[in-house]
Amino acid sequence: MRLASAAGIGLLFGLGILLSGMGNPAKVLNFFDVVGTWDPSLAFVMGGAVLVTAVGYRVVFARGTPVYGDKFQLPTATALDARLIGGSAVFGIGWGLSGFCPGGVIPMLASGHIEPVLFVIGLVAGLVGARHLIVRSAQRAAQHKPASA
Repeated sequence: MRLASAAGIGLLFGLGILLSGMGNPAKVLNFFDVVGTWDPSLAFVMGGAVLVTAVGYRVVFARGTPVYGDKFQLPTATALDARLIGGSAVFGIGWGLSGFCPGGVIPMLASGHIEPVLFVIGLVAGLVGARHLIVRSAQRAAQHKPASA
């Protein structure tokens, strides 16, 4: 049942992306072109998503426990560190250059166009590369850590 629920939620998300036009990179790029062919519809889609999320969180948390789990698993980190800010910047730059959002590109893989496939390949390469850099950085830090007496 858990898998069916996840599939249903994913299908609903994908349909929302397609119906709102957010799977079309030109529409997304027009949102960022505030001095040219600006299209404010993405702001309305985001506003609607924030409203639905706010209501949804209130309803879900009122239950006390999740349907499929013992407790809610929420992030605990609150620091605005270089990794968070840098990752956010890379996300925004990639979205602005390509017109694809990582979540929104998934429904577009079935469109038959090569652009979403190329984006996902680049996304996966970036994730693998970032993971490699994080591991290397941790290994270097461990090597240069002074031995405790």
